[in-house]
Amino acid sequence: MDETKKKIREILSVRLNLSTAVDKIDDAAPLFGPGSLGLDSIDALELVLGIQKEFGVAIEDRALAVKVMVSIDTIAEYVKSQSAGNPQTMGGRNA
Repeated sequence: MDETKKKIREILSVRLNLSTAVDKIDDAAPLFGPGSLGLDSIDALELVLGIQKEFGVAIEDRALAVKVMVSIDTIAEYVKSQSAGNPQTMGGRNA
């Protein structure tokens, strides 16, 4: 899981060009909304595309994105569940 989180941090750093030191972001820190890193909808799209490219995992609709794109922890859990082929988190589709 640590390697997954490391790759997610790289996506945040490279694709979103964050000014915050990515290695200083707490895994449970919110990425969007009040008290967060302040990411916006464009950042969300870049993050989704980066995750799909890096891990081959799709986040196919807004409802799923709202659940997954909360923190580095939640993204890593989703990637792990998809990599394991867990049908409960597939959003009803086969990846």
